[in-house]
Order: sequence, then C-alpha cells, then structure tokens
Amino acid sequence: MAEISTRSAVIHPYATRGASRRTPALALAEAEGLARALRLEVVQSAVVPLAKMVAGTLIGSGKIEMLKAEFEDNEIDLVIVDAPLSPVQQRNLERAWQVKVLDRTGLILEIFADRAATREGVLQVDLAQLTYQRSRLVRSWTHLERQRGAAGTVGGPGETQLESDRRAIDDQIVKIKVQLAKVVKTRALHRAARKKVPYPIVALVGYTNAGKSSIFNRMTGADVLAKDMLFATLDPTMRAINLPGGRRVIMSDTVGFVSDLPTQLVAAFRATLEEVLDADLIVHVRDISHPESDEQSMDVQDILRELGIEPEQSDRMVEVWNKLDLLDEDGQLAAANTAERTDGIVAMSAITGQGVDALCATIDAHLQEAVHNDVITLGYEAGQRRAWLFDRKLVQSETQGERGYTLNVRWTERQKNQFEQV
Repeated sequence: MAEISTRSAVIHPYATRGASRRTPALALAEAEGLARALRLEVVQSAVVPLAKMVAGTLIGSGKIEMLKAEFEDNEIDLVIVDAPLSPVQQRNLERAWQVKVLDRTGLILEIFADRAATREGVLQVDLAQLTYQRSRLVRSWTHLERQRGAAGTVGGPGETQLESDRRAIDDQIVKIKVQLAKVVKTRALHRAARKKVPYPIVALVGYTNAGKSSIFNRMTGADVLAKDMLFATLDPTMRAINLPGGRRVIMSDTVGFVSDLPTQLVAAFRATLEEVLDADLIVHVRDISHPESDEQSMDVQDILRELGIEPEQSDRMVEVWNKLDLLDEDGQLAAANTAERTDGIVAMSAITGQGVDALCATIDAHLQEAVHNDVITLGYEAGQRRAWLFDRKLVQSETQGERGYTLNVRWTERQKNQFEQV
C-alpha cells in the first residue's frame, strides 16, 4: 500500500509526430489523478515531447539527464512514466535516474491491488500482477544471472536464478487460475439462478470517474463508494430496484474503464465484466463536463468491443450524459436539448437528481418486450413448471386432457427462455 510520504514525479511522454487521441496536458492530468488514487504525493509533473522513440530508454539521453537533475532537486523517490515501458526501458531508466520507475500498466495494477475487496477481485489482480512481473524478471539486477549447482552427480550448468524465479511465478499463476476457475464457476451458477428470476439486468459502464456509482446510489439507495477519484469502484455491486412504472430490474455497478487499460487486466477482469455481457441493457455513463468526453467514450467503446460487445447494437445500449451540474447554464441547456432530440441519450446529474426520472423512463422503455401467445402442453407430472407459469400470471386459459394440461400462455421471449430452464 502506497504511503503519502512517497515523493513522486509524473511524466507523460508523447510523440510530436503522429496523431494522438488525447491532449498531452489532459493525459498528464489523468496520470496525476491515477497517482493520487494510490495516495502518492505528486511533487513534480511534466509533459515530455519526443521527436523520436529511443529503443533502450524511450526518452532521449539529453532529456534523461535534465529530468535526473530535477528529480534530485525535488528528492523524488518514485517516477511514474505515463506510457507502457518494456522491461529493458524500465531497467535502464531506473539505472539512469537511480529511483524506482513505474509505468502506466504497473501503476494501474497497483491501484487495482490496493482496492480489490472481494475474493474474486483479489485473485484477478494477483493473476494480472504475476503475469506482469513474469515479463519483467529481466529488470532485476545481476544476481538473477547466478546459476545454482545441478542436483545429483551428473554435471551441468544447473538452473539460473532467473529460471527458478520464472518457474515459481508460473506455479503461482497455475494455482491462482485453479482458484479463479472455482470462483468463476460460482458466479456462473449465480447468473444462471438470476436468469430464472424474471428481472432484467441493467449494467452501468463508463470511463472511470464518470459517475456510475453516484447514479447507482441515486437509483438504488445504496451506499457504494462514490468519490471524485479514479477507480473508486473495482468490484461489481448489484441491487434490485423498482422503476416508477412498476418494472423490477437488477442494477449492476461495474469497474470503470480507462484509456490504455493493461491487457492483463482486460483478461483478468473478464469474469467480472461478464455481468456486462449478460446484461439485458447497458447504460454507458459519460462525464459530459470533461473536456475529452468524446475521447473517453471512444476508449469505452474500444474495450466493449474487446469484450465482444458491439456498441452499435443500440437496442442494448443507452447513453447517459452525467454531471450536468458541472456545466455552465448555456452548456446545460445545449446538452439537455441535444439529448432530448437524440434517441437513446439522457442528460442528467446524479448529484442534483436532474434527469433521473428521464433515465428510469428510458430504461423502462428499452426493456419493453414484445409479447406473444403460445399454446403448450404439460404432462400431469410437470406440476412445478405449471406452477411457475401461474405464479407469473402468464396463463390465459387452461384445459385438461388425457395427456395433461393444454395452456394458452402470453409471454415475452425472455420469459419463454426462463420457462425452458425450469
């Protein structure tokens, strides 16, 4: 766990040649927010323009020397490089600056390790960290190149410390995957049980700090941690609520997305995000007050595609423009007018409550399902299945014959699928 006494510098390298989705200054501000989310004391930050990428260090030697002097003046203990670094680059920068260096992937992994609360979350983070560490064994100092003497009487070079460490990590990875498989199986059973309950699932997704937990709390009356902080929510939370129209739904609050999310985390948290894959409706929450709201939205859509969800499937998605209260009066009016004219978009503020009723109505409208009539026959031994239909008031009429019951039912496709699992 990071302590506030860790004096840190945050630098954001960016290529001056080539297109980037993000403004360097705003990308640096986000990196500082990530550092503070880990309770680091950020005493220095800078955007570092790169005319070209240097293979061994990413940053040119002149800038490395200049930054080294600044780090020494500011008594920096930790340097966060807001970019993915290769193991060799990370090792070389540490040698040049004589301080600990953490890249963007490592920083996000540290935050997740610090915040994970459920057993599944802890296991997933451990798996992601071990995968990351395994690729970075080369970073360790020369003692890793020592060789252990071969066991037995047969001569040979023996096993290097590096190989031993790698094997130990591989063993840990295998153990965690076994434990995680059990947890994932349990979650699958829970999802299967929920499918038998006639409540649709609504999943909140969005860029980190977009206000998902605040919306979740506003709609459900829950007290999920909702702070102006990146990655305030890591473990999924679910609550059942009644919409104003009477429909009962299950709301799911999920982990926030971020640009350049480490691939290890996308893989490790896939089980958690399966709540999104199984959702009947996905509510994409955007911080409409953020200057790069559009870019954040594109990052979220990219990750959804990685999960196998096409954002263009508008029948499964609603877009929410949150944090209206942070816009000026003209901005609020413009956003509200645009949302009103655009199908599938709701402008709101989770803090003031503005637009919450509109969001509930939009969710209700999207969950309206086509109803159709069917005639089914059940044997006299199928009492449980017959009771299931009557409990949900789906039976319009019933007759009895030699083989059993003939029922006229009126239901949705979802209810039909649930019945087939009874």
